[in-house]
Amino acid sequence: MEISGIFTAIVIGIVIGILGRLAIPGRQHIGVLWTILVGVAAALIGTAIAAGFGVAETKGIDWIELAIQVGLAALGVVGLERLKGRR
Repeated sequence: MEISGIFTAIVIGIVIGILGRLAIPGRQHIGVLWTILVGVAAALIGTAIAAGFGVAETKGIDWIELAIQVGLAALGVVGLERLKGRR
């Protein structure tokens, strides 16, 4: 992976993390850095899942892939919130 690919993954991860966080009602008690990390992980895993289902490469915007990524980010934010809430 080239440096531009890593930079793109981080930027997309930020957007995915924010969208995942917005999909959850109420206030989350995790920081921005955690949101970004969850978003990057969700973007990478979501792309792999979409590729497994054969929907990663479509004409135009990949809405199914984006929905998978945002859903994973929302699950990641909820999971991290519960994990940090136990401390």
